[in-house]
Amino acid sequence: MPHTVPDEDAARRARFRPASGLESPRFSGAATFMRLQAADPAAGGIEIGLFGIPFDGATTGRPGARLGPRAVRDASTGTRQVNAATGVAPYDFAACADLGDVPVNPIDAAETCRRIEAFSRGLVERGVVPLAVGGDHLVSYPLLRAVGRSGPVGLIHIDAHSDTDDGQYGGTRLTHGTPFRRAVEDGVLDPRRCVQIGLRGSVDALDELDWARAQGIRIVPMDEAVARGLPEVVAEARAVVGGAPAYLSFDIDALDPAFAPGTGTPEIGGFSSREALHLLRGLRGLDLVGGDLVEVAPSLDPTGATAMAGGQLLFEILCLLAEAADARRR
Repeated sequence: MPHTVPDEDAARRARFRPASGLESPRFSGAATFMRLQAADPAAGGIEIGLFGIPFDGATTGRPGARLGPRAVRDASTGTRQVNAATGVAPYDFAACADLGDVPVNPIDAAETCRRIEAFSRGLVERGVVPLAVGGDHLVSYPLLRAVGRSGPVGLIHIDAHSDTDDGQYGGTRLTHGTPFRRAVEDGVLDPRRCVQIGLRGSVDALDELDWARAQGIRIVPMDEAVARGLPEVVAEARAVVGGAPAYLSFDIDALDPAFAPGTGTPEIGGFSSREALHLLRGLRGLDLVGGDLVEVAPSLDPTGATAMAGGQLLFEILCLLAEAADARRR
C-alpha cells in the first residue's frame, strides 16, 4: 500500500527536511547530522532528535570518542534523502533535526550521566525519539534510563564487547564496560528481550559473561554469527525482542578494524561494512523507540574511514527509527 502523509504532517516535515546536495554543495555550510536543520531541543514539531554526546571520560582503553559527534556530523553530510537499498525516505516518515550536543562534564561520569538522562527524558516526554552519537558506550546507560522510564525496553546491541561488567579499576561502576548491567539493575532494560551480536576477542576471565547469560541476555558471539549466517542471526534477534518497544545500540568496534580502526578497543575478526548494513536492514519493522551509535574516535583514524562508516550507519539507524515512528502513528 502506498505511504500517504496528511497534508499538515507533510508541511511540518518539509520544514525539517535536510538541505539537498542538488541545491547546495554537501561540503558547504556548518556541518549537522545529515545536513539537517539545527534546532533547539525544546522546539515543537520534531519527531526524531539527533544529538551528540561528546564524552569519553568513562573509557578504559584509548580515548578520543569525545570527538566522535563532530566527526560523524561532518562525514554524514554526504548522505542523501532516500535509502537506495530499502527505498525508505526517512524525512517523509518523520520530522528530524540536529539538536546539538548534551552539555557534558568531561571529567565527571556521574554528573554527565545525569545530564544525558535529563536531556533525553525531556525529548521522550515530548514524544521525540532520541538518536544519539557518542562518545563512549557509557552514554547508553542514561539514554536507556530515559527511554525505559515508563517500562523496561528490549535491546539489540551490536558490539565486540558485552558491556555488562560490574565495575572496573577499584569497583568503578560507571565505565564504558558497564552500561547494560546498570540498566538491567535499574529495571529500565528487560534482559530477556536483549540480544548482543558480534562479541569477540579476549576476556579477563572465563566467567566474564556469566552474569549476562544468567539474566537471560542472548549473546551471539562473532564465531556463531559467522557459522550461522546473518539471515539466521537476524531472525533470532527479531524473535528475542519481539513486537514490544526496543532500543538499538551500535558500537563502531563491531566492525573489523580494517573498516573502522578509529575506536578505543578494536578487536580483529569483526563485521565488514557491508555485513553491518545487511544486519541493520534486517531489523526493519521492529518497534524501535531510540538508538545510539558510539565509540567513533576520529583521532585514531587519520583516513576518516571510521567516521564515514559511522555517518552511513547512523543514516541506516535513522531509517529504522523513522519507519518505526510512522508505524506507531498508524
